Amino acid sequence: MTRPIGIFDSGVGGLTVLGALRRRLPSECFVYLGDTARLPYGTKSAATVQRYAVKAAAHLLRREIKLLVVACNTASSFALDEVADAVSVPVVGVVQPGAKTAVDTGATRIGVIGTEGTIRSGAYQTAIERMAPGTSVDTVACPLFVPLAEEGWGDHPVTDEVARHYLAPLLNRGVETVILGCTHYPLLTPSLQRVVGSTVRLVDSASAVAETVARDHRSLLAEGDADGSVRLELTDASDRFLRITRSILGRDPEDLEVVDI
Repeated sequence: MTRPIGIFDSGVGGLTVLGALRRRLPSECFVYLGDTARLPYGTKSAATVQRYAVKAAAHLLRREIKLLVVACNTASSFALDEVADAVSVPVVGVVQPGAKTAVDTGATRIGVIGTEGTIRSGAYQTAIERMAPGTSVDTVACPLFVPLAEEGWGDHPVTDEVARHYLAPLLNRGVETVILGCTHYPLLTPSLQRVVGSTVRLVDSASAVAETVARDHRSLLAEGDADGSVRLELTDASDRFLRITRSILGRDPEDLEVVDI
């Protein structure tokens, strides 16, 4: 039996990471956990995020996963070490891959947008400084972006207006690359790219995570004999979240279960 790759996020934004992994590793099986009953993680204390993340990881470990992807930026920022200590499989977060992709663009001025928790943690700033000392890093918390993404307003005048307000300080600082430090934010790419302009690159850590898994964990990957199945688990499956799930996946979820962790 081929063991699945486990993925968890505070909600359904991490489905963007699942999508990137499926495109990069189509033979792999996945089990995705969205802790929708407890979101958002981005406004909670570090201790609470760590507690929730370790519970989510323990739940997925019971699904006999072979590798765990922490698709939540806030959990990756505050709880990656705690999760790694709590499980017996390799753990991949989204911060390091996203930071490396931004640094690899050669930008000397990098912007980071994310939840209040992710920005407060300083995780991206620390990662970029280690990889490219002296790089200028400017950050902005964008709490309204998640509800806009969940409304499906990724290409909308209201999102344009909110983005102009949030991103003005970064653009005034002359950033060349902006890291989308929340898994919901790629859903806003049309509006965000319109606001930052064609000369500023947006970095989506989802594809960077997929490349990291493919490159660094090759020995764990399926050899083409797996069926590529996806199991979705949510801690709350309201009509709203089911609609968002359909929007991100482009279809109804085939195997969905409400779980208590």
